[in-house]
Amino acid sequence: MPETSNGHVTVTLTDGVSTISFYHPAQNALPAQLLDQLCHEIEKAGDNFDTRLIVLKSEGERAFCAGASFDELIQIKDKQAGAEFFSGFARVINACRKSPKIIIARIQGKAVGGGVGLAAAADYCLAAEAASIKLSELAIGIGPFVISPALIRKIGLPAFSQLTIRAVDFQTAEWANEKGLYNEVYPDIKSLDAALDALTQKLASYHPEALTGLKQILWEGTENWDELLAERAVISGRLVLSEFTQHALKTFFGR
Repeated sequence: MPETSNGHVTVTLTDGVSTISFYHPAQNALPAQLLDQLCHEIEKAGDNFDTRLIVLKSEGERAFCAGASFDELIQIKDKQAGAEFFSGFARVINACRKSPKIIIARIQGKAVGGGVGLAAAADYCLAAEAASIKLSELAIGIGPFVISPALIRKIGLPAFSQLTIRAVDFQTAEWANEKGLYNEVYPDIKSLDAALDALTQKLASYHPEALTGLKQILWEGTENWDELLAERAVISGRLVLSEFTQHALKTFFGR
């Protein structure tokens, strides 16, 4: 389905909690412009003295994030454009990693591809039962190379292998909780939001330096990710130009 709008990113700051929300009509997919805005707002909130905690969420109920823009994906014509396309999620993941503020993700619906990467880049995830996950990259001739470091860090190599190899299958929110991607799962959005409000209010009352120190501990050993994720983006950018992947994309999207 063609993407008919650029979507938007909005930010609110209430009682020390910066809530960064994104929306796109194509199941909250993230084209390059939205990824850049998301990265900018995460960095801005991290630098804001009045922000003690960041909440990352999307609008709507059915989908948290469908990943990257497929309309932009099929327009890639050279390696440089391919690397830049896949660098969008790399920059957002690194913005989450380097932010001095704890990031809580609210996952209300399905997450696919890069959307799973966003969940993995958060420090703590609250999800609804409807928030199943899938990595479909192998099915279209590429792989989840950019998001894999964040995801393996959360769920481990065996679970990552299952999620990647079973590329056409959704795994349930309960599965994601058991593997460590989600920290808490709630039966519906109403109870999810109640739990989110309670948690963020409590965390925002804690010592800011303690929260920053915890953030540093959580991301120990990832100092090379600027270079690592850039290298992974180059791999994906090269693969998307292959005859195999171009055929798979046309078949997958019926074009």
